[in-house]
Amino acid sequence: MLKKIKLESFTAFDKLEIDFSSGINIFIGENGTGKTHILKSLYSACDISKSKKGFAEKINDVFFPANKQIGRLTRRTQTSNSGFVEVKRLSNGQEMAIRLSITNHTLTADKAKVTGATKQWSENPFESVFIPVKDMMANAPGFRSLYSTRNIHFEEVYADIIDRAFLPALKGPTDKVRSRLLEMLQESIDGKIISKKEEFFLKNKQGELEFTLLAEGYRKLGLLWLLIQNGTLLSGSALFWDEPEANLNPTLMKSVVNILVELQRMGVQIFIATHDYVLLKEFDLAVTDNDKIIYHSLYRDKKSNNVVNSHSTSFQDISPNAIDDAFGSLIDRQVFKDMGGKVI
Repeated sequence: MLKKIKLESFTAFDKLEIDFSSGINIFIGENGTGKTHILKSLYSACDISKSKKGFAEKINDVFFPANKQIGRLTRRTQTSNSGFVEVKRLSNGQEMAIRLSITNHTLTADKAKVTGATKQWSENPFESVFIPVKDMMANAPGFRSLYSTRNIHFEEVYADIIDRAFLPALKGPTDKVRSRLLEMLQESIDGKIISKKEEFFLKNKQGELEFTLLAEGYRKLGLLWLLIQNGTLLSGSALFWDEPEANLNPTLMKSVVNILVELQRMGVQIFIATHDYVLLKEFDLAVTDNDKIIYHSLYRDKKSNNVVNSHSTSFQDISPNAIDDAFGSLIDRQVFKDMGGKVI
């Protein structure tokens, strides 16, 4: 379980420290407040617990700065600058942390400094998955071989998610909780997901429909089906999802949220970045007092212009809430127009 992240002079952040819920963590805030950067930093730390990569190399591949110059991830200043990102996790009752330190003159990942419990980190591996905004399931055929042999301009999260999706099913019978989640998803997408020659299909009574012809919202639900079916999302794993609402019909958001809440109940730690009011409200309606959820609101301090964070366990208490403010402004403008006013 991830416990905390500390960032100093790293990407959008001057100094920031955030504690996490062991269940669902939802990040909101205006563009440029670093929501995706937090998810990418955490995912990089998680992934190295199972991969052969070091923390610096993974962050460099996930963020993909120009010319792979990792020093560009320091906060931009007119003078020499140094920064770090530190992630803390809890495993078997043991707290451990790893820290990546860089300067704006650090050219390559192998020149960056990684300190902390690096050995213990790799000795306690756990599953993690990052779902990017751009859907990759329809582009899966041939992408993995192309990515591994050619220098193409894609962040590594795109290759990673395809690798996770192609994992075969776990051996043995599917437990009751996963079976129920799979049934919920099958009802939403009206079928199961299969793969043939690196291409995904939705299989139902009508036949097999390739993902290139399937609406993106259904592809997202199909991806969840694959990750649950192949055991990527099990108790103790971590899911990072950047803007689940992208290209998703609002009628499907209830299904997505219900699945995510159920995953949290079975022990999956979830991190979401969103700009969507409907998604937030669906979470508010779906969670109970027994569920674990924290809303993290990122915003810029008016005096320093630095990104700061406030958090709440209640949807109603999120402050500031840029999403709710925008929605409220829309209602106010509609009322004003209905009363004969001219909306500017």
